[in-house]
Amino acid sequence: MEKFAIILAAGKGTRMKSLLDYKSKVSYEILGVPLVKHVLNALKPLELKKVVTIVGFGGEVTTEIVKDESEVVWQREQKGTGHAVMQTKPVLKDEKGATIILCGDTPLLTTETLNGLFEAHINNGNQLTLLGARIENPQGYGRLVINDKGELVKIVEQKDCTEEERKINVVNAGVYVFDNELLYKYLDLITPNNKAGEYYLTDLIEIFKNHGHKLGYSIMDGDEEMLGINDRNQLAYAAKLMKRNINKRLMLSGVTIIDPENTYIGPYVEIEPDTIINPNTTILGNTHIGQRNEIGPSSYIENAKIGNDNKIEFSKVINSEIGNQNNVGPYSHIRNTTIIKNKCRVGNFVELKNVVLADDVAVAHHSYIGDATIDEHSNIGSGVITANYDGKVKHTTTIGKNVFVGSNSTLIAPVVLEDNSFIAAGSTITDNVEENALAIARNRQENKADYAEKIRNK
Repeated sequence: MEKFAIILAAGKGTRMKSLLDYKSKVSYEILGVPLVKHVLNALKPLELKKVVTIVGFGGEVTTEIVKDESEVVWQREQKGTGHAVMQTKPVLKDEKGATIILCGDTPLLTTETLNGLFEAHINNGNQLTLLGARIENPQGYGRLVINDKGELVKIVEQKDCTEEERKINVVNAGVYVFDNELLYKYLDLITPNNKAGEYYLTDLIEIFKNHGHKLGYSIMDGDEEMLGINDRNQLAYAAKLMKRNINKRLMLSGVTIIDPENTYIGPYVEIEPDTIINPNTTILGNTHIGQRNEIGPSSYIENAKIGNDNKIEFSKVINSEIGNQNNVGPYSHIRNTTIIKNKCRVGNFVELKNVVLADDVAVAHHSYIGDATIDEHSNIGSGVITANYDGKVKHTTTIGKNVFVGSNSTLIAPVVLEDNSFIAAGSTITDNVEENALAIARNRQENKADYAEKIRNK
C-alpha cells in the first residue's frame, strides 16, 4: 500500500510571543533543528510516496526548511485543520493508499510510533486509525471510548465527558491515518458549525463512523511523544526530554557523558565508544566523533568530523575536520573548513579559519591563522597573525615543512615560507622566504643610555 503524509504547519503560534512577523512556530529549534524538521526526520524511514507540508504564517521560512523533503501548499487563511487539509487536494486527492496527518510542532514523535500507527491501520483493514496515549492524568484531553469488543466507539472532549468517561485514561494524541480516497471524499462534508467558525479535521471521525467505515486505534504509553509546542516554556521542556533521550542512547552505546543534565547533543550527532564528554558541552549538526576522545568541558562543536584520541577543551569547532591525537584548546576557535590532521597542538586563544595543518604542527597560543596551509613539523609562535585581507580580497599564506615562525610576527598574504625557513620574532613578512633562509623584518634595536630617566622626568 502506498503511504503519504500531511504535516500541519500553518499556525501562527501566538503564544510564542514573538515580535518577528516572519518567523513561523515550526521554525523554532530544539538542539539546533527546527521543530518541523524533527517531524520530517521521524517520517523519513517510513518510505512515503509523498509528503506535503501546509504552510501559512511565516510560510517562506517554513518552506526553506522543508522544501528539499516535502511538497508545499499554502493555507492563506487560518480556518482550522480541516480547511488546511483541503488545500492539499491538488497534490493528493487522486492518490490511493493511506495518509498520515500530524502536526509540525510535535518534535518528540518517533518513527517507531508512527510506523506502528500505519501497521495498525493496514493490518486491521481500517479506514481511519487514531493514535492514542495511555496517561496517568487525562485531564484536559479528549478521551477514546472503546467498547468491550475493543472497538473505537467515539472521541469525547473533556467538557463533554460523563463522570464515567472522565475516568478513561486513553486520550487522543492528535495523529491520524486515513484511507486517502475517503479522506478527500468526505472533506467537503466538514462544516464550520462552531464558535470559531473553523473547519475541524476531527469532525471526520463522526463522518467516517456514520458512513459505516471501520475505525481503529494504536495506543502508546505516556504523553511525552504527543507534546505539541505552543509556547517557549514547552519548547524548553521538549528540549529537555529530547536531550535526555539522546544522551541515554549514546551512554548505552559506550559514550561517557559526565554530566548529562548539562550536555547538549543534537539528533544527527554520532559518537563512537570510549569517548568522554565533559560538562557544559554542546555538540550539534552533522558531527561525527570517533573513539577515545575527550571533549570539553565547555566546548561547542557543530558540523565537525573528529577522529580518534583527541582532546578538545574550552573550545569551539565549527565546519571543520580534526584527525587523530591532537590537542585543541583551551579557548581555541576552529572554523570555516579548517583541517587539522594528526598530532597537532592548537593552544589557548588560537583562531584558525580555513586552514590546513599537516601532521605535527604547533600553533601554541594567542595567534590568528586564516586562509593558510602549514606543512609538517612547523611551529607557529605566540601572537603570530596571517594578515589575509587587503580590504578587497582574502589571500593565502603557504608555510612549508619544519618552518619556525617567531612570536609576534605578521605574515602579510599572499606569501610563501619555504621548507626549513626561520622567521625572527617580531618580523613583518611581506615577501616570500626561500628554503633554509632566515627572515628578519624589523628595525635594529638601539639603546639610549639614561634616556628612560629623561622620559620619567617629563
